[in-house]
Amino acid sequence: MPATTKTELLTATDREYAKLTRLIADLSETDALMPDDDDTSIKDVIGHRAHWIELLLGWYADGQAGKQVAFPAPGYKWNQLKAYNADLRAAQKNLTWDDTREMLYENHHRLTRFLSALSDAELYGGPMKGGENHWTTGRWAEAAGASHYRSAGKYIRKTLKSRKR
Repeated sequence: MPATTKTELLTATDREYAKLTRLIADLSETDALMPDDDDTSIKDVIGHRAHWIELLLGWYADGQAGKQVAFPAPGYKWNQLKAYNADLRAAQKNLTWDDTREMLYENHHRLTRFLSALSDAELYGGPMKGGENHWTTGRWAEAAGASHYRSAGKYIRKTLKSRKR
């Protein structure tokens, strides 16, 4: 069930981040960089999650400034997510595992500072400015934070389990 208050959102965000970081804390760089059958690695998934927090913060800032918001990113449409994600993996290919975990850490804290600075009304009082849909800022933030952390954890557990077979 999606969060409907700032307190619920911060709690869910921190809870899912803690679960994810416990899962990856002792993961070796070798394990993190090993590609799956789709040529995606755990490092790629963590880098993706960290990056989407940056996207969210940019969407919000652009909307608040009255600018056109580029969803999901400049030059891409929602139906081009596979291409965008492939381009993101290519752009992040030289990041080390430690760099990627640090990026997740930094962006998680940027996200929680952002959420802490907003009121319930700013998070859930109406659609996010520039969002071009009915989603509130809080819903967008949950998708980029807690929900993304949760799906990354599922991917990692599944990947690690399949490697043990």
